[in-house]
Amino acid sequence: MPSSLLRVILGDDPPPRLDKALARDVPDDAHLSRSRIAKLISEGCVRCEGVVLSTPKARVAAGDVIEIAVPEESPTHLSPEDMPLDLVYEDEDLAVIDKPAGLVVHPAPGTPDGTLVNGLMHHFGDALSGVGGVKRPGIVHRIDKETSGLLVVAKSDRAHHGLAAQFAAHSVERQYLAICHGIPDLADPRLLGIPGISAEASGTLKIATGIARHRTDRQRQAVTFHGGKHAVTRVTVERPLGPSAALVSCRLETGRTHQIRVHMRHAGHALIGDPVYGGQRKISPHLPGAAEVRAFARQALHAATLGFEHPASGETLSFSSALPTDMQSLIEALEGQSPLTTR
Repeated sequence: MPSSLLRVILGDDPPPRLDKALARDVPDDAHLSRSRIAKLISEGCVRCEGVVLSTPKARVAAGDVIEIAVPEESPTHLSPEDMPLDLVYEDEDLAVIDKPAGLVVHPAPGTPDGTLVNGLMHHFGDALSGVGGVKRPGIVHRIDKETSGLLVVAKSDRAHHGLAAQFAAHSVERQYLAICHGIPDLADPRLLGIPGISAEASGTLKIATGIARHRTDRQRQAVTFHGGKHAVTRVTVERPLGPSAALVSCRLETGRTHQIRVHMRHAGHALIGDPVYGGQRKISPHLPGAAEVRAFARQALHAATLGFEHPASGETLSFSSALPTDMQSLIEALEGQSPLTTR
């Protein structure tokens, strides 16, 4: 694959490790993250005085001239597809999309097309980030197929790196609205007796566990207290919805796969409609909304708020998305206001 040569002269007092020194001294306009640098090192693309440096831990010193062969972007195998996109915000660096439920974000086995990525490629053309040596349409984070709401897309490499760093540092504001079985009660000794669950002074329920792949079902995630990835969700009850459900706000400190769905199940308050983590929870057929709960065809989860620092301007941006029609109608049914209307 053709590549361009980037020469970096290490400045004074560099970190002793090659990867850290390059991460410090590589020009910003090269848009090479430390993880990308480490990958290039492992691929034999980094040399010093003609010698290949094949480990990120290689020792370096001030004044060393490091040459990096950066491969050109290879074209993606994905095809653009014309589909409606709800653009909440767009500039030369990024865009914020309000995704409907039912739309997969990225192609995967079983879903090779018809995804948000295909739509982005049609809408933005070549104006998408090419991070990692492959032309791909700037997906910085994802939300599940059947979860609706906001996500940000990078159109430039600097935006991709800047946003990815904020997600890694857990500084992005992400608030979800969900409808769950039961009403979480901080005065309930059962709830506070569950490992990993505690009450905060603000009246918020904190769920802090590890999350890892389920041992027997590789399509699911599971709570663990031995290994896994650290995950923290904070849950606040917005209001009860009759006696058997609640509208809750979930704020993510971390962003693990299926995190809210797994944590709410762990707390005994699985999301209504969740086909994977909802179990067999039902509402008494004599209560308002029982039929509508049975008919609700997805997890009742919506990415309602997204806030971050613009990676180019430094401006703080915040976006919000109203609950979609299906969740609004479910709330009305649970409160006895009206039957569920089908979208």
